[in-house]
Amino acid sequence: MRIRIVDAFTDRPFHGNPAGVLLLDGEFPPDAWLQQVAAEVNLSETAFARPLPPGGEADWALRWFTPAAEVDMCGHATLATAHVLNELSLAEDGRPAGRVRFAARCGILTTETGPDATITMDFPTSSLTPVDAPDAVGHALGGAPILSVHDTSAHIGDLLIELADERTVRELAPDHAALRAFAKRGVVVTAAAEDPSLGYDFVSRGFFPAFGIDEDPVTGSAHTALAPFWARRLGRDELTGLQGGARRGLVRVTLAGERTLLTGRAVTVLDGELLTAP
Repeated sequence: MRIRIVDAFTDRPFHGNPAGVLLLDGEFPPDAWLQQVAAEVNLSETAFARPLPPGGEADWALRWFTPAAEVDMCGHATLATAHVLNELSLAEDGRPAGRVRFAARCGILTTETGPDATITMDFPTSSLTPVDAPDAVGHALGGAPILSVHDTSAHIGDLLIELADERTVRELAPDHAALRAFAKRGVVVTAAAEDPSLGYDFVSRGFFPAFGIDEDPVTGSAHTALAPFWARRLGRDELTGLQGGARRGLVRVTLAGERTLLTGRAVTVLDGELLTAP
């Protein structure tokens, strides 16, 4: 079985967020096997996709697993899967994959590959509910001053925390174990860009220890909450976010009401064979 590692939200190897991608021929193997593969790959997510019969509402069924659990929504592994499908389409008939529809736990997701190989994903916009931050959150974040906190549990299940500035976000050294208690999925911290002329409008980092991921380099799904959050503050529906600590990537976002468009690039860094069958 062929397996690929794809760096998403970047056009350079060893940047962005790596994801495993396996395209299956038939039905999904048992969940236990999928989870074992994801644990072996040991990246923040591994995507498993299988083709669906023609004429339906989706072209592929898509599932994502962290090393510890299956998740409801994942942006970077969806981008990675669309990138692989585009590479296969170009190799087989010389044409880009174009529009691909995925059936996932969170509903129908579509991707569109442009002539320049950028991939735009259509995801549901996450709701934002202002909440009071427990003092313990600040302690878990290493005492960083908190400006605002929003709950996104209706969609992705994160706690979105605005910090004072970009430098605070970059230098953050949180207590990952302590962060487990504050969100269904994870904690995302964000701040406005210090210098928008560098090509991004806001920064963020994402921590998901409850799912076996202390820090996710670039979380596409988190931008379905970051997009409306920063659109309100900056007065624009088209923005670019830079996410990550040591490893970073860019996500272009377009807020379109109940949908958020996420655009990025990807590059394949490993193409091999999984020798263990289900």
